[in-house]
Amino acid sequence: MSSKRDNKQITAGSRKPSFTARGIISVNKPGYHADPENKGLYLQVTKTPNGTARSWIFRFTSPVTLKRREMGIGPIESFSLSNARLKALDLRRQILDGVDPLEQRIARRSKAFEENVHTITFAAAAERCIQAKKVEWSNEKHQDQWTTTIAKFVSPLIGKLRVDHINTSHIVKVLEQDIKNKKGEIEGTFWNVRTETATRVRQRIEVILDWCKAHQYMQGDNPARYQGALSHLLPKASKIKKSVHHPALPFKRIGEFVNELRCHSGFSAYALELLILTASRTSEVIEAQWDEFDFEAKVWTIPAERMKAGKEHRVPLNIRAIEILNQLKTIRVNSYLFPSNIHKEHPLSNMALLAMMRKMPKYVDFVPHGFRSTFRDWAAETTEYSNETVELALAHTIKNKAEAAYRRQDQLDKRAFLMGDWVNYINKNIKQLSQNAAHPQIP
Repeated sequence: MSSKRDNKQITAGSRKPSFTARGIISVNKPGYHADPENKGLYLQVTKTPNGTARSWIFRFTSPVTLKRREMGIGPIESFSLSNARLKALDLRRQILDGVDPLEQRIARRSKAFEENVHTITFAAAAERCIQAKKVEWSNEKHQDQWTTTIAKFVSPLIGKLRVDHINTSHIVKVLEQDIKNKKGEIEGTFWNVRTETATRVRQRIEVILDWCKAHQYMQGDNPARYQGALSHLLPKASKIKKSVHHPALPFKRIGEFVNELRCHSGFSAYALELLILTASRTSEVIEAQWDEFDFEAKVWTIPAERMKAGKEHRVPLNIRAIEILNQLKTIRVNSYLFPSNIHKEHPLSNMALLAMMRKMPKYVDFVPHGFRSTFRDWAAETTEYSNETVELALAHTIKNKAEAAYRRQDQLDKRAFLMGDWVNYINKNIKQLSQNAAHPQIP
């Protein structure tokens, strides 16, 4: 639009408007309407599909380029007449100081945009970091632990903070948050009460913030680092951490437990008994798939990616384990031996076996993982099998590098006899229970 046309529009539109707080609301003629009391301030009226829009415009000559410019101040709903006049006065003062207010606004918005584009909240960073690193983890359980602990202990406190605003005091706040028991009573701080979990959470925060540094979302030292930072603020974990072992059922009671377990039906009951018979870990059992089993050789081969040590593990199957597998064949649903009752395409959850044990009141003090210790104690106290054979049955990693270098075989045949003796011991215990029940001793 030419300047002559602009002047016509301004002149024509400025004859009738009443520049009062009420008067500007009734201005309907499209165009620019000059404020007679404020140089450079105009009321712009525009027809839109939704009606008439009225906003404030400031026109000025740039002190930098000496060109005519205009910039919007805002709609009349946001800026009253008095506020618009005060804003125009401020803009004129900037021009007198040699500042182009429009260029200053553009520069300010550009800077804010660049800052916002290259930053991220901790919660968003945690999600992206976990997605990026999950290919390194051997199973979904590891990812679940990361996601769950960050969501439970970290995000509620610092999840909404920009990572470049997080400092050591924020990390201390996370690690010293109050931990309450089921009754709502405060047991102590996270670092003191759940030291092992808190230690892992700190390490995970450090990894996430290192990921942020690599992506240049933040600079400087990692506020979650222990040495040189948190080590001066928190007690050493080794001084307060208590060794907590998985509660294990005494091996002399394994017969009574399995006998009662066989009174239950369903995938969880079968999975728990298979875990006991094979001395395996929970994740190894519940994620087992049919193509891992060789029925002719009576061997279950667990792939490396599902093993804690990252190495393929062969498990000899005793007679009762084969019976369970044959029973499961008759109710096979998909590739998993133990499919979830809710999501059939997924295996049972990690808590399924523990929930099964909670249905047996006499054994609520024990956990599924403890049966590995039960097996270990039985083998050590009642058999002549070597420690090496038992450790191989448990798929334990050899910490001694020299010993590991010489161990070339997995002693599958020896372990087959070991697992056979294990099920025989269980069945013998069950038989003894039946005999005692049939012929109770009279005091």
